[in-house]
Amino acid sequence: MKNIFDQDISTQLIDRINQLTPVTEKLWGKMTVAQMLAHCNVPYAMIYTNNYSKPNWFKKFLLKLFVKRAVVGEKPYPRNGRTSPEFIIKAQRDYTLEKKLLIENIKKTQALGEAHFDHKESHSFGKLTTKEWSTLFYKHLDHHLKQFGV
Repeated sequence: MKNIFDQDISTQLIDRINQLTPVTEKLWGKMTVAQMLAHCNVPYAMIYTNNYSKPNWFKKFLLKLFVKRAVVGEKPYPRNGRTSPEFIIKAQRDYTLEKKLLIENIKKTQALGEAHFDHKESHSFGKLTTKEWSTLFYKHLDHHLKQFGV
């Protein structure tokens, strides 16, 4: 899995995002490109804002037990897989705004670096290693960029 904290990898992701247009067609799934960008901003919002309430101890226990491995493990996400309700984007979104925010989030994460994320508490899975954070970020973005052919 590529390391999101590597400047070259972050730049590659941003270059892929910049290949998108407001009318880029999906290869699978239900989201528009603007909704996908908003969806990809959710993990960053969970880290950098207080817009999402944390799950209670029982839900967090279940997420760690049944979901964490799929999210931070190296196995790619399947097409049309299930997602958490917080990640479902039903309303139309502003493509330009969501794209700008996603690029800013990638740059912020890369600039903060590995040391900032080492054993940082995640919203749903407890403390994660730097490698787990990198996998979480990269795998999710890569999956959805491939969904839109970039």
